[in-house]
Amino acid sequence: MRLCVFGGASDVAEYLELGEALGRAMARRGWGLVFGGGGHGLMGAAARGVQAGGGEIIGVAPRFFQRPGVLFDGCTEFIFTETMAQRKTRMEELADAFLALPGGVGTLEEFFEVLTLRQLGRHEKPIAVLDRAGYYRPLEDLVEHSVRAGFTPASTRALYGVFADPEECLRYLEEGLSL
Repeated sequence: MRLCVFGGASDVAEYLELGEALGRAMARRGWGLVFGGGGHGLMGAAARGVQAGGGEIIGVAPRFFQRPGVLFDGCTEFIFTETMAQRKTRMEELADAFLALPGGVGTLEEFFEVLTLRQLGRHEKPIAVLDRAGYYRPLEDLVEHSVRAGFTPASTRALYGVFADPEECLRYLEEGLSL
């Protein structure tokens, strides 16, 4: 099982432990990590957690990120792309499931792309959001607002789950894989 994790590249202290806890929980299950290759923020924290447990780590990043101190140097495998779009496509291909940690517009864009693709029937891979301190409450409100306004089918809400606990979140993804 390979889990693609989207998450912020900024070192926001309040959220770093969440990323590491997720990585450790993944490693305990024997899950591999597919991620954007960053060495900082929640991406780096998740990778450090997986690395501490001896798990597989596949980084995927465009070549222009190949600068000192940017990428996680403990990857089992690193795949370089030319563009951000190619990066996303490659991560989507390698993953069995997707999880969004707190992050900025890049994380949101990645989450909404895999959600849109699932809504369109382009994949059936499970999707989850790992929340901390209500960070993703506005996202849930936005999706609900879009449903009420008629732009998003109500069935979209059932295409992903939102969780505060890494273990509960991973159980949800496991159940989604067995369907």
